[in-house]
Amino acid sequence: MTGRPGRPRAGADRDTRGDVLAAAAALFSSVGYTATSTYAIAERAGVKQASIYHHFRGKDVLLRTLLLETVRPSLDLADQLLDGPGDAAARLWALCDADARWLAAGPVNIGGLLHLPEVEGPAFAEFHAERAQLRARYDGLVSAVLGRGDDAGGPEATLVFGLVETVITARRTGGTAAVQRLAPLVADAALRLLGLDDAAVARARATAAALVPHPRLPADAGSGAAPPAPVRAASAQVDDVG
Repeated sequence: MTGRPGRPRAGADRDTRGDVLAAAAALFSSVGYTATSTYAIAERAGVKQASIYHHFRGKDVLLRTLLLETVRPSLDLADQLLDGPGDAAARLWALCDADARWLAAGPVNIGGLLHLPEVEGPAFAEFHAERAQLRARYDGLVSAVLGRGDDAGGPEATLVFGLVETVITARRTGGTAAVQRLAPLVADAALRLLGLDDAAVARARATAAALVPHPRLPADAGSGAAPPAPVRAASAQVDDVG
């Protein structure tokens, strides 16, 4: 059950850092980065403004933290899958499915923050570097599926990477439940884009289940699975924000 924004938990049970991240995510997503003040974030989180600076140096650090937490779970999984055992198509399917779920999971559409104009600034270089690493893992997996001898995924990898990120827009119109249904279809479409037929796609989908603990990841209602950090942080404080 989600709490009401601005109603802090009491005493030692509080996760102030998580509350602040949740409040920042909700406000950045709804009113924009520039229009959001640290005072507004503190008020929504139910903390003193000084508490924000105990955990985060400034508003840009808050946004950078949220952005990094959209990419790191997928990058960690991609590192495991890139040179892991099993069919390359199944490994790519598993990454596409998990990345799509993680990217658009949780009460706030954190993936939508990728498109804020402020994110192009130098303060977010670390995020761009890690996102480039994730893109490189996609390149390697696409290259393996296509039977190429290098890690240059080419235009096909660009299309696959972009296809996965379409879930951000889907989340705005359909919510988290729609994305959870859409994620495996995105993974199927990625393999079809690379020329695999229906039988090969079905084999990859079936095999992918054995490659990750269970890609029933962050926002499966009632699954009991532990979601990644940004979802845990946001879920305590906010209602679903597109």
